[in-house]
Amino acid sequence: MKLKFIADMHISPLTVKQLQKDGYDIVRVTDKLHATSSDNEIVHLAHKEQAVIITQDLDFSAIVAQSGLHGPSVVSLRVSNAKPDMVTRIPSTVLPLIETELAEGSIVSIDEKEYRIKRLPVK
Repeated sequence: MKLKFIADMHISPLTVKQLQKDGYDIVRVTDKLHATSSDNEIVHLAHKEQAVIITQDLDFSAIVAQSGLHGPSVVSLRVSNAKPDMVTRIPSTVLPLIETELAEGSIVSIDEKEYRIKRLPVK
């Protein structure tokens, strides 16, 4: 099964376009919901569509962790340099390495040097 991704508002359209060119099934949240949608609405959409949320906002990880559910998976980009080329390079490098974990339900935190995985549900 090919993973689907939803990029939240903090992820540049340039990053989304590059990931699409790289073959990822990814849309920005504004392609599906209003720009003013709450984080809970975005989590609900991702859960319904079985999509992974890509974000730079820690709220999504907290919401999913506290839900006790097995999904949706969240990729949290914790980068100090938030320029689109850096934000694009990191998931392009790491996503192929963590596809299984994302498909099974995980919260993944990625920075410039490493990534950490927490399986869902978080206990």
